[in-house]
Amino acid sequence: MKLYIGGKQVRPDSGYSFECRDARGKLLGEAPLGNRKDIRNAVEAASQAQQWGAATAHNRAQVLYYLAENLSQRSVEITGRLAAVVGRRQAAREVSLGVQRLFSYAAWTDKYEGAVHSPPFRNISVAMNEPLGTVGVICPESAPLLGFLSLVLPLIAMGNCVVAVPSVRYPLITGDLYQVFETSDVPGGVINMVTGRPAELMKVLAEHDSVEGLWCYGDETLCATAKRSSAGNLKQVWTNEGRQIDFFNERVGEGRWYLDHACQVKNIWVPYGE
Repeated sequence: MKLYIGGKQVRPDSGYSFECRDARGKLLGEAPLGNRKDIRNAVEAASQAQQWGAATAHNRAQVLYYLAENLSQRSVEITGRLAAVVGRRQAAREVSLGVQRLFSYAAWTDKYEGAVHSPPFRNISVAMNEPLGTVGVICPESAPLLGFLSLVLPLIAMGNCVVAVPSVRYPLITGDLYQVFETSDVPGGVINMVTGRPAELMKVLAEHDSVEGLWCYGDETLCATAKRSSAGNLKQVWTNEGRQIDFFNERVGEGRWYLDHACQVKNIWVPYGE
C-alpha cells in the first residue's frame, strides 16, 4: 500500500513502513510510515485543489453520490478485509453505515445553505456558508472506515480539501478507499491520506500555516496537544475532548453538528430604503 497525495499513489518520503496485524497477531500487510515531508506534500496538493470549494454544491453532491455507489459495489470485498481486525459484525455495520453516510452527506451538500437575518435597522444580513480551506483530520482508532468517512465527508461536502491520517489500528483501509476515490471523479488533492503515527503527524498539521483547520479525534492527551500546537497560528481546532463518540449512532455520528464545524459564515449587510 502507498500514501494517497494529490490524487496519486506515492511512496513515503522515509521509505519505511510498519506492520498491521489482526487480533490474533497475524500479519495483514504493511502501511507506509508518513513523516513531515509527506504532510507538507499533502498540504500543498490540497492547496492546489481549492477549486473544489468554488464548484457548485450540485456538482459536489453528484461526486459524493457516485462515491457512495462505488463503495456499495465493493462492500463485500471491503467487509471481508476489515473483518480481520474489527470482527465480521462490526465490519458489516461499518461498511453499510458508511454507504448510508455517503448518501446522507451527498443529499446535504446542496441543501445546507445560509440564511437571511433581519436586524433592527434598514437592512438585511445575508449569512453565507463558506469552506474553511485545507483541513487536517486525525481519524479515530476504533472505527477505521466509519470514523474516517464520518469526519472527512462533511468537510468535503462543504467544499474543503482534506489531509487525513487514518486509524492506526487498521491503516490498510486507505488502500481500499483510494481505489474507490480514483474511480469516483474525486479531483486530485481534495482527499489526501497519510498513514503513520498520529501524534507525530498531528503536530505537523497543527503547526502548518497553510492548514486552516484541524479535526482531532483521539485520547485526551492527543486532543490537548492539538490545541496547544495550533495556538501559534490560531487555526480552528475541533476535538472530541478525549471522549468516546459512537459513530454507529446516527444522532451523534453525523448531521448538522459536523456541517456547522465544516464551514465558516460570511455576513453581508444589504441596506434598503423605504
